[in-house]
Parts: sequence; structure tokens; C-alpha cells
Amino acid sequence: MTVVTRVLLFASYADALGASEIDVALPEHATVGDLLQAVRGMAAAHALPAAPFIAVNQEYASAGVVLRAGDEVAIIPPVAGG
Repeated sequence: MTVVTRVLLFASYADALGASEIDVALPEHATVGDLLQAVRGMAAAHALPAAPFIAVNQEYASAGVVLRAGDEVAIIPPVAGG
């Protein structure tokens, strides 16, 4: 079974993929880490920050969290400033 996850992209991720939102199809029981690997494998995303913040359904999540159908994932690059 395939799980389609809505992914919200911010800053450099949105710029690299040319969209602020994409749908990603993943196998059942895929994790946040699997999703991030799939997104980074897309055109122009290979040079993106390696350790973005990830939120699943508006709560920060680690790479091992299993995704479910209908989850909304946000990928937020690290922010630097001062």
C-alpha cells in the first residue's frame, strides 16, 4: 500500500523544488527519515541543508516517526541569524 503525504516546504526547500507544497508517495510504514530522503532525492534538492526541522501535523518530529495517510509534514531548514 502507498501512503501519500502532503509536504509543506519552506525557505531553501521551497526554492529548490519550485513549490511551497508537494505530495510525496511513500510505502506504508515509511518514516519521517524516509520522506526526507525522498524529498532530497528530487531534482535540485540534493544540495539542501542536511538537518532541517520536521513537523508532522504541526508538532516537531524525529526521523523515526512513522507517517500515516493524510499526515501533513513541514520541512523547515535551520535558521541562522543574529
